[in-house]
Amino acid sequence: MRSLFPVTDLTESGSGAEDLSGPLIDREWSLDELADAYAYPAGLPAEGPATPWLRANMVSTLDGAAQHDGRSQPISCAADMRIFGTLRGLADVVIAGAETVRLEGYRPARAREAFAARRAAAGQGPAPAVAVVTGSMELDFSLPLFTEPLVPTLVVTGAGAPGDRIAAARKAGAEVVIAGEGARVDPARVVRELADRGLTRQLTEGGPRLLGQFVAAGALDELCLTVSPMLTAGDAQRIAGGPGVTVPERFSLTSLLEEAGFLFTRYRRTDG
Repeated sequence: MRSLFPVTDLTESGSGAEDLSGPLIDREWSLDELADAYAYPAGLPAEGPATPWLRANMVSTLDGAAQHDGRSQPISCAADMRIFGTLRGLADVVIAGAETVRLEGYRPARAREAFAARRAAAGQGPAPAVAVVTGSMELDFSLPLFTEPLVPTLVVTGAGAPGDRIAAARKAGAEVVIAGEGARVDPARVVRELADRGLTRQLTEGGPRLLGQFVAAGALDELCLTVSPMLTAGDAQRIAGGPGVTVPERFSLTSLLEEAGFLFTRYRRTDG
């Protein structure tokens, strides 16, 4: 993996990531180096009131497909999964839509020794919580995501969600978070409600409909997008769907890595 765009431009914490720029020499970056390069902005404590930071992590083919046969794994690669694991290792909470949870077979996030000291120093728990966003509450609460999490799974829904499903979620050990009126979930309120629980370092892994809602609400701060050197054609979803924005929102490139033709990009919302 090599840096094609200075990593120094993306760090704000003086974490030492500046050592990663330089000659374009292919090598495997350590998890510590990746964690430094993808560090959240300073000033986001895991406890107490703070401004949340919502980051998305997605993968897309050259022709814009976010999935193949309904899943992202076929268009991914080993380096992409290392970054995927790093982003999870840095997050307080992983946010995913119910359909993505079902299609991708989500399991509880696990504690990883490689990030243990870093998480402890930041006041974080051993692993990120998983927050499932659902209006219908049509989830299988007997799955390990709900019955075997290291950190209790959160179910984010609207105030009008079916009472019996809310009761089933709580019985399974999940924490129910109300983030909307009626059956609908307000994406901006999702961010606020999680931050109010001390979960400020937020990572969403989609799917495309949920990411589209965050984009339309102006809630997304950062996009980590892997560009896969593949073409799929067909009618697969883009990384973000649903309602559009009136005026396209500008993001700026903060880092660019490459390995085996895969591009690992990182964009932040441009202020003003």
